[in-house]
Amino acid sequence: MMNLNKPLLIDLPPENWRFDDLPSYRVSQIQQWIFEKGTLQFEEMSNLPANLRERLQEEYDLNPMEIARAQGSADTTQKFLWKLRDNQFIESVLIPATEGTKGVRASRMTLCVSTQVGCALGCKFCASGLDGLKRNLSTGEILGQIILARKKAGRRIDNLVFMGMGEPLANLPALLPALDQILSPNGLGIGARHITLSTSGLVPKILELAKYPAQIRLAISLHGGDDETRRKIMPINDRYPMKELLGACEKFIEMRKKMITLEYILIKGVNDDIKQAKLLAEHANRLNAKVNLIPYNQVEGLEWERPSQEQIMAFKNKVIEGKPPRVTLRMEKGHDIDAACGQLRLREKTIEDKVAL
Repeated sequence: MMNLNKPLLIDLPPENWRFDDLPSYRVSQIQQWIFEKGTLQFEEMSNLPANLRERLQEEYDLNPMEIARAQGSADTTQKFLWKLRDNQFIESVLIPATEGTKGVRASRMTLCVSTQVGCALGCKFCASGLDGLKRNLSTGEILGQIILARKKAGRRIDNLVFMGMGEPLANLPALLPALDQILSPNGLGIGARHITLSTSGLVPKILELAKYPAQIRLAISLHGGDDETRRKIMPINDRYPMKELLGACEKFIEMRKKMITLEYILIKGVNDDIKQAKLLAEHANRLNAKVNLIPYNQVEGLEWERPSQEQIMAFKNKVIEGKPPRVTLRMEKGHDIDAACGQLRLREKTIEDKVAL
């Protein structure tokens, strides 16, 4: 049972799990139950003394959330709506990548993780910000999504992408300690090269992230080749225009010696013309960056549309002509389960608001 009056144990680093006369091997046992076995109930930790389990239960909460709704897709993508201890909602999306013949088990499992309840940045293509920012997630709420989604999947999660609800770099005080536990061999043990953070372009935070010791991958939500176009989609461009953003990317690459990715959502009549394709290729070459093209995923309440398949391919081919390091076209999965960020939460909140009237 979740209890908002108790501190959440996994908000704290294990070195701070200190009780009177608690030996280090007991801390290791608790870590194993949580991070290896995915147990978020103290009473299930059978190799702990009963009095220790009781004391843990009295002093701490362990479960940061419960599942409010799960939706599966025809293409096997699954979306989870989590209800937090304060009755706020967040989302995670589990995306298997299959190879080979039909029916072969997924070779990789990727989880898209949220870092905030809602979002303050108001990107025009995204449902996450339609209701504004409610609050940042805690370290334990970030970790809880991974632990519980892994349990639902019944297998290891290979890749994490922090591209769910919220702006990850706006919540670094909670996210960086979560990354410590994700990377730790005593934690979730997921390697840095399997973790990607996506940012809308918080320039100072990009430079702050560059100082983090692990080789985390960085993706930039670009979505426009010039200030005029990007401003229509990304209001943050007024605060950090393209010149500053690309300069920060260059510094990040110089400091980390790590290739970044430019994410580009294609929106009909907004940013899908050939001029933008040429500019995108130029930026990618300047940064020696990969390009990830993503046709727009329709969001209820927004008027924008996905370009035609012909226009998508024409845009892609024009980018390729510019010879950037790598160009991929990612066809979104999960259209039938509202897999775009924030849609399921927004729908659930609307239902609850109507019930409350």
